[in-house]
Amino acid sequence: MFPKPKSVLLPNTYAFESEPMVKATGFREYDARWLFQKEINLMGIQALGMGLGALIAELGVKQEIVTGHDFRGYSASIKYALISGLMAAGCKVHDVGLAVTPMAYFAQFDLDVPCCAMVTASHNDNGWTGVKMGANRPLTFGPDEMTRLKEIVLNAEFKNEAGGSYQFHENYPARYIADLTGRPKLTRKLKVVAACGNGTAGAFAPQVLEAIGCEVIPLDTELDHTFPKYNPNPEDMEMLHAIRDAVLHHKADVGLGFDGDGDRCGVVDNTGEEIFADKVGVMLARDMSAIHKDAHFIVDVKSTGLFVTDPVLQKQGAKVAYWKTGHSYMKRRTHETGALAGFEKSGHFFFNKPYGRGYDDGLVSALAICDMLDRAPGKSMADLKNALPKTWSSPTMSPHCADETKYGVIDQVVKHFEGLQAKGAKIGGQAIRDLVTVNGVRVTVEDGSWGLVRASSNKPELVVVVESPVSEQRMHDMFEMVNSVLRTHPEVGAYNQTI
Repeated sequence: MFPKPKSVLLPNTYAFESEPMVKATGFREYDARWLFQKEINLMGIQALGMGLGALIAELGVKQEIVTGHDFRGYSASIKYALISGLMAAGCKVHDVGLAVTPMAYFAQFDLDVPCCAMVTASHNDNGWTGVKMGANRPLTFGPDEMTRLKEIVLNAEFKNEAGGSYQFHENYPARYIADLTGRPKLTRKLKVVAACGNGTAGAFAPQVLEAIGCEVIPLDTELDHTFPKYNPNPEDMEMLHAIRDAVLHHKADVGLGFDGDGDRCGVVDNTGEEIFADKVGVMLARDMSAIHKDAHFIVDVKSTGLFVTDPVLQKQGAKVAYWKTGHSYMKRRTHETGALAGFEKSGHFFFNKPYGRGYDDGLVSALAICDMLDRAPGKSMADLKNALPKTWSSPTMSPHCADETKYGVIDQVVKHFEGLQAKGAKIGGQAIRDLVTVNGVRVTVEDGSWGLVRASSNKPELVVVVESPVSEQRMHDMFEMVNSVLRTHPEVGAYNQTI
């Protein structure tokens, strides 16, 4: 028997050390995230492992699983608590040690193991922990699996049995690195800033880029789980500005920034200007569709409208469809449709053959960017960026909104815009041209300017993105329009950043 998890326990008490604590809101749409010690304790992690093992058996999948952990001060202890729960549920556990998340995904293929459970808080601030899980490579869990896992864990529906075992795979990173670098070297000499924010990718990115022929300028690649400079998140302007400064100082061809668990890659061009990931996606789509006839791409609803309107993509016969934001949603849709690649504005890119195996890997993205530059020997990263039609885009902006209320707020916002469209009402003097409600609401007006509002899938926040192909002022107009609607909801708090 194992106790049913409590939603709240006080640290430094007998109960905290004797009972499992698991806050229900930690089960997100497609992965799990908690504030360690405040929302989950080690016994709670153990319960999660037992629940995951029970779910794997329920799904009819072989109870064999890969696990690894990111570089945080508490991640190893969390992984071992998870492993104890998995083994209690009868799972054979393959531990690849300290890892970027895509190394665990790679191990599923390399070791021929069906399931994975990667301990990582991704780009979240210190204090957070979490697990990215899957039982059908290269896919990770979606809402159905996460809902069932939540039921099993919170109701202690464990089916523990003998037969669990543990295997540590020594020096496993060498196999992952060899897989990435067993390819022709670049013909063009590229000087690349590799920025890791002192996160896990620092152990991998510099040597991978060097092995394909790049001259690497390391930036904050020393592992330091206190993250002394900034949080390793290539969507945050602080990290992008640090990369900019390094690119300009070293006269580099490109700056590549990796998030805390290495499944995303941010880009700064040779002039020091950051290129948002959706624009990088358009550039890569141009490059790939020039080689592969009738290429099909999936992009998330936060991404630029250029995927549909770009004349080069149209000329090359590229087909593009928008889908839900979220690495699991995008990964699944890219896999199901057989698309050549999927691009998410956050920087999660999913490459199918011949580029990748369908999962998101920041280093695979980095290699694709280097190959794109290699195929354009007379052009800089800025040249390729400037060849795109001009649009004015915001970064991802996130106002605080509690997990318990954020979905209700979004439902009301969607109804608000649906009501305006039904009445033929205008926004800032322009009619609504299109509403996409597959994930929150993306409002496009007559001149092509658009604004998106959705609930964050892994933090107590909303997500706001705006873009205009007309002017910077129209981008600001769309933000003011969206923000004015959000300000009618007192549950919506301050932004992490705004334009």
